[in-house]
Amino acid sequence: MTAHAVEPQTHAAPLERNPISDFNPGWIDTVRINRSAVERRVATLSGRRTVKKEWQAAWLLRAIRCMDLTTLSGDDTPGTVQRLCAKARHPLRSDLVAALGIADLHLSVAAVCVYHTFVSTAVAALAGSGIPVAAVSTGFPAGLSPFETRLEEIRASVADGAQEIDIVISRHLVLTGDWASLYAEVRAFREACGDAHLKTILATGELGTLRNVYQASLVCMQAGADFIKTSTGKEGVNATPQVSLVMARAIREYYERTGYKVGFKPAGGIRTAKQALEWLILMKEELGDEWLEPQLFRFGASSLLGDIERQLEHFVTGQYSADFRHPTH
Repeated sequence: MTAHAVEPQTHAAPLERNPISDFNPGWIDTVRINRSAVERRVATLSGRRTVKKEWQAAWLLRAIRCMDLTTLSGDDTPGTVQRLCAKARHPLRSDLVAALGIADLHLSVAAVCVYHTFVSTAVAALAGSGIPVAAVSTGFPAGLSPFETRLEEIRASVADGAQEIDIVISRHLVLTGDWASLYAEVRAFREACGDAHLKTILATGELGTLRNVYQASLVCMQAGADFIKTSTGKEGVNATPQVSLVMARAIREYYERTGYKVGFKPAGGIRTAKQALEWLILMKEELGDEWLEPQLFRFGASSLLGDIERQLEHFVTGQYSADFRHPTH
């Protein structure tokens, strides 16, 4: 087995950041979604591409590179976060790295995502690695804290060293169609981020309709979002292929009309290597190879890495190992 058999593509050149645009309510009002067409398209995606053997291993390595390794539990501790950061630096066991022949890739995840309380802990643990810290913010997961409190939380996380901020939108603004207020809210969050990149979490499982999802995606991108993200992981329904397709189409339309590329992050419920491959196929089919790089695509993941590592061990040895051999932290 050789390194080139499983080597992911190299990192793409840095992107021009999506700027804050003027609010365009006319664009939002014209949105129409054909649910039946969405469901038909999703049903065909899994059969359009099959990746096996070394090609599957390569795609799984790419999934690791696009992963926001996450811990957002009420019982998180500094030790938990430090162990997660150690895993982020070295996501695969050293014997698997040697067997795959990928030591020269210096494989790591895209980011580590934590609560604000642990931002400084994660920054210290990742020092020198080049792996950014992402902080969930703005009253995560409900997003119902006072507005100034939410802004201050963003500023505090950036001050502590977070380079990416995952914010939650006020869902009631979507459900009542108050797009101007949603735009103003997300724009204020983007301005509070400064140079830190903004990922807007739509909590799609609580938005009611696919049309709402598409409209909210456009509003957030107009307000300067660098990424749009499906879920907090705390809702009853999180990332689904249908919602992801709709959000990908919104990203594509936004790029076609403005020339700016916005990233996509599915989160919540993506736990298996098979699911990761399905989302990578969706990205390749709908948005192209540029959206297979961490600057434009992320998985929000806590348990996904363990299953990917398990599948890669099967690729190397021909045998499946127990889950406990692949702890995340």
